[in-house]
Amino acid sequence: MSADRLAIAELAAVIARRQGADPASSYTARLLSDGVETCARKLGEEAVETVIAAVSHEPDALRAEAADLIYHLLVLLVAAGIEFDEIEAELGRRAGVSGLEEKASRSR
Repeated sequence: MSADRLAIAELAAVIARRQGADPASSYTARLLSDGVETCARKLGEEAVETVIAAVSHEPDALRAEAADLIYHLLVLLVAAGIEFDEIEAELGRRAGVSGLEEKASRSR
C-alpha cells in the first residue's frame, strides 16, 4: 500500500481506536461521543452532498464527498458497535450472488 492510500479496513481500525478518546482532541472522538443519532445524521448529510456532487457532474467534488461518506459510514458503524469485518463478511456472503437475487432474498 502506498503512503498516500489508506485501505478502508485500516481507516475503520483508526476510527475504532478513537472511541473513548478525548473529544477535544479528535473530530472522530467527538462524533463517537455524541452517539449513534449524531453519527447517523452526519452520514445522511454526507450522502446528500455525495448525490449533489454526482448529479452535478463534478468529479473532484464527487471524489471528496465519497471519501467523506465512507469515513462517516465507518464512524457510524463504530458508534453502533458493528465491526468492519462484519461488513466484509456480509459482502463476502453476497459475492457471486446476483444483486437481483440477493435483494429478492431480503424481501421474503
